[in-house]
Amino acid sequence: MMIIDTEKCIGCKQCVKDCVARDIEMVDGKAKIHNVTCIKCGHCIAICPKDAVTTDEYNMEEVQNYSKDKFHVDPENLLNFIKFRRSVRKFKKQDVEVEKLYEIIEAGRFTQTAINMQDVSYVVVKEGLEKLKELTLESLKNIGEHILANLTPETMVYKRYAQIWIGMYEAYKENPKGKDGLFFNAPAVIVVTANIEVNGSLASSNMELMTNALGLGTFFSGFFVRAAQENKEIRNFLEIKDSKQIVSCMVIGYPDIEYKRTVPRNKADIGWK
Repeated sequence: MMIIDTEKCIGCKQCVKDCVARDIEMVDGKAKIHNVTCIKCGHCIAICPKDAVTTDEYNMEEVQNYSKDKFHVDPENLLNFIKFRRSVRKFKKQDVEVEKLYEIIEAGRFTQTAINMQDVSYVVVKEGLEKLKELTLESLKNIGEHILANLTPETMVYKRYAQIWIGMYEAYKENPKGKDGLFFNAPAVIVVTANIEVNGSLASSNMELMTNALGLGTFFSGFFVRAAQENKEIRNFLEIKDSKQIVSCMVIGYPDIEYKRTVPRNKADIGWK
């Protein structure tokens, strides 16, 4: 539950005003949290000027006081950092440190979720990459064969992908150590799952920024997500709960390529009312 130290509380009402769940009221000049509609978002902890709010729900040792030197990010640099990011599909034969994978997941863990659900989970695949690759390619092959056997004017757009997936599977079966068109010989994969897709998507976006900040490269494997969507064997292998959706698959490694500049994009499609 959320706890207010009445000795520290000065009755400034900041937590009352900022509580999205309307679970805090003033009683005898002190803030009181009812812990009835509270969603444990932590806004009251963050806003209290006297550090009077704590909780037994989380580890309070993770709480850090704001300082400009540690927390401020220059907006121009941040925008340029986003512009410069590239999807990487060429990786060095170099392992990714477990500590860096934890830092990437931390970026996801502290990403906002709807009503503070904190429903995002992560599966890190290193030792099991070959098995995951085999399961994924087999699933893609089956999907491709189904598409080709049931082509309609509406599904013709998927014909090219069906042929690619079948070709990838056949090449893998012929030479499992040959060209890797799925994970591109990266040393690690993080599969992001969530009860609500948008929560996993938001976490994945922040995780990509952290990946780049750590000097690593990544791309999101849409092929894997398509292969795993309704594949029980893949879900069982990754031990993904039935309640979770597979949202993204981050293929991670040290880039074996160096980009020199940003690239142009279409103008933003903006409507003003």
